[in-house]
Amino acid sequence: MSNKNKILRLPNVIELTGLPRSTIYAYIEQRRFPAPIKISLRSVGWLESEINEWIESCVRASQSGQHKTGGNHE
Repeated sequence: MSNKNKILRLPNVIELTGLPRSTIYAYIEQRRFPAPIKISLRSVGWLESEINEWIESCVRASQSGQHKTGGNHE
């Protein structure tokens, strides 16, 4: 499995983004954060590439002076 297809569990996503669990799920509901994928009957994970893309979009928006909290910086 290549790194771009690596599946991250919630603790990894929290560590990478610095966001608490409640904010991650609120942003998902608001479509401001990548949705998790189902990896088993009772488990979900996130594609590392999608999390990295979300982080990069936050950085770009912040650097351009158009930062809006939570990604989706259109």
